[in-house]
Amino acid sequence: MSMKLVKKTAEYSIYQRGDERYAVKNAARQPVNGEEKVKILLAEGLIKVTEPSAPEPEAVEEAPADSEDSSEEAAEEGGDEATEGDDA
Repeated sequence: MSMKLVKKTAEYSIYQRGDERYAVKNAARQPVNGEEKVKILLAEGLIKVTEPSAPEPEAVEEAPADSEDSSEEAAEEGGDEATEGDDA
């Protein structure tokens, strides 16, 4: 598994790894990671980044919890009525 040189500049070198992902090394041959790596790969057009859609899942998680509470309250109310009906 060797890495293929994709592009080399004075500031960094970009390699493609055996698993089709990219590795970036700076001029001192130290690995570049995190946001800096993403910026370099985006600038070279090698990757595309999608923004996460966080607000929607949070709203979906809260809705079922409210429904369960309502169901429990309805069941409790129904139980009280059944008890009154049994006495009569």
